[in-house]
Amino acid sequence: MKVFVAGGTGAIGRPTLNQLLARGHNVVALTRTQERAQSLAAQGIEPALADVFDADAVKAAIAHAQPEVVIEQLTALPRTYTRESMNATEALNMRIRSEGGGNVLAAAKAAGVRRFLKQSMAFWGIPGVGLADEETPLSVDAPPAVATDVRLVIETERLLLQTPDLEGIALRYGFFYGPGTWFNADGDVGQQVRQQQFPIVGNGDGVWSWIHIEDAAIATVAAVEQGNPGVYLIVDDQPLAVREWLPAFARSLNAPPPPQVSVEDALKMEGGADFVYYQTQMRGASNAKAKRELNFQPRSLEWVVDTTVALG
Repeated sequence: MKVFVAGGTGAIGRPTLNQLLARGHNVVALTRTQERAQSLAAQGIEPALADVFDADAVKAAIAHAQPEVVIEQLTALPRTYTRESMNATEALNMRIRSEGGGNVLAAAKAAGVRRFLKQSMAFWGIPGVGLADEETPLSVDAPPAVATDVRLVIETERLLLQTPDLEGIALRYGFFYGPGTWFNADGDVGQQVRQQQFPIVGNGDGVWSWIHIEDAAIATVAAVEQGNPGVYLIVDDQPLAVREWLPAFARSLNAPPPPQVSVEDALKMEGGADFVYYQTQMRGASNAKAKRELNFQPRSLEWVVDTTVALG
């Protein structure tokens, strides 16, 4: 089928394009630059030139492409995973996800697109016992940065899922790891862990759900082909507390053990309340629905497997 991708140059966008091509789909990708358009064309992808903030241009691009499905993977995230860099890009990231994503959604609706998939987040389930599922309320009462993100997720998903005559699918991905991500041997968090700049806060009870970037792309294409309208949590089978995954990640890098910081000291840092939430309150997510409906079979978390083998 013909699939239009907005956000095809990001960490998840690139493998998604590759998976779509591998599955034999006819792919059109949105880009702002002629240089990138030439690169896409060389891959066998039809480029569509438009800025996502130009609603008329996006509308014209999708109307011209006439796709059956649109995938929206728009973000504006920094190369480094620090509070300073995240703060510096926050306004643009929020704008591209809300206004830019809204322009793509409106253009798809106007063009009569049948199905629309949107990137969302799996790690904002309200803190509690056990794993969150697609019905778990989101954590609107979290610290400031988290709560802002949660409200954006709620609003953008609502707009998508309530759009008439459109099969809307929100893909709530876990934390990406693997090539091109922060959580990789050559990624920014990998460097921070080597330099002991990524501590465990308090008891490290916050549970993180992970997904390899290639598995996220595979699940995305499965949702294109056979997903039902609604929400899917796209995570692997191994939600792990910070106190478990972070030391394992450090060992896989041959890095020293991560330092430990008290909650009281963490709260004194910039964005400390949000950091403490990630480290002590975050709730893991269940992939049962994706496995059941998308035949989703994610790989095991690589550095935990690698570390287990090494220690054995």
